[in-house]
Amino acid sequence: MKFIAQDIREIMASLGFRHFNDMIGRTDLLEANQAVDHWKAKGIDLSKILYQPEVGPEVGRYCQIPQDHGLEKSLDMTTLLGLCKPAIERGEAVKATLPIKNTNRVVGTILGNEITKLHQNGLPEDTVHLHFQGSAGQSFGAFIPTGVTLELEGDANDYFGKGLSGGKLMVYPPDVSTFKPEENIIVGNVAFYGATGGEAYINGVAGERFCVRNSGVEAVVEAVGDHGCEYMTGGKVVILGSTGRNFAAGMSGGVAYILDEAGDFARRCNTQMSDIEPLDEEDIATVQALVQKHVQYTQSPKGQRILADWERSVNQFVKVMPRDYKRVLQALKAAMASGLSGDEALTAAFEANARDVARIGGS
Repeated sequence: MKFIAQDIREIMASLGFRHFNDMIGRTDLLEANQAVDHWKAKGIDLSKILYQPEVGPEVGRYCQIPQDHGLEKSLDMTTLLGLCKPAIERGEAVKATLPIKNTNRVVGTILGNEITKLHQNGLPEDTVHLHFQGSAGQSFGAFIPTGVTLELEGDANDYFGKGLSGGKLMVYPPDVSTFKPEENIIVGNVAFYGATGGEAYINGVAGERFCVRNSGVEAVVEAVGDHGCEYMTGGKVVILGSTGRNFAAGMSGGVAYILDEAGDFARRCNTQMSDIEPLDEEDIATVQALVQKHVQYTQSPKGQRILADWERSVNQFVKVMPRDYKRVLQALKAAMASGLSGDEALTAAFEANARDVARIGGS
């Protein structure tokens, strides 16, 4: 970054500028290429785009009025920071039940930021346990760190658990609800986008692009929409029902377990980078433990039925395993068996995978 900054300063100096703001809008210093070679670009006239009208100094060329995001009115600022002060400052346990509505967005994010400032590795599990009742707005539980548990009795909008960073999220319908959770949407699209760690249990259906770019979260959900686990690089996902189309597109890491009751999951899975496999003994133990947690935290009726008839249900699960990820895991296991440990084993595993990829590509 220092080299980039130095290069930028030299370019600015050559143009006679000391500040970025002085360069904004100076289209007179741009040179339009008059000899474009590509056939698509020939004849393009940029003069109207680069035209500078005659205006006085009263017309601003850059942001001079700070934006007001209304953060002081957010639930975190008005309620959660004060309520959780003992946890933030002294690491003391805090537990509370609060109402929530869909205008309350990014609930828990500012709280998580304040905790991380003083506790870089988070807090002990469940130090902060907040039980919300109602409909949550966008990005509920975004980026929350280890030690923060947010329980939602209701439903949530898009980006549920976005960037989750070690915290725990649970969502389930209210006791008074009459619908079947496994057949109804309870969280919106793009849940756990870019999440890096933590766990989540969703007693209901999630929208599209569930766990996109997830790199470490363990999540259980009743069903998902299109493009589930897209570009996922790590973590574990258990889906106790159907998925939409194009599942696992670009998935290069992590593992997904799907209860394929209808036997038609293969039609909706993108197998360009992943394979569909049966579960081994380790997988079975993993899935059973996650479903047990799911039932413990959300009282999921479907989860209870699965556990009650486990011998039959477990045979309906399939595993989605990225091919390159599988090769790395196998190489890592072999390296550790040979006596290597830690970084040495990991390096050996990646080198072995690179050789395999080169060999496969060459053949």
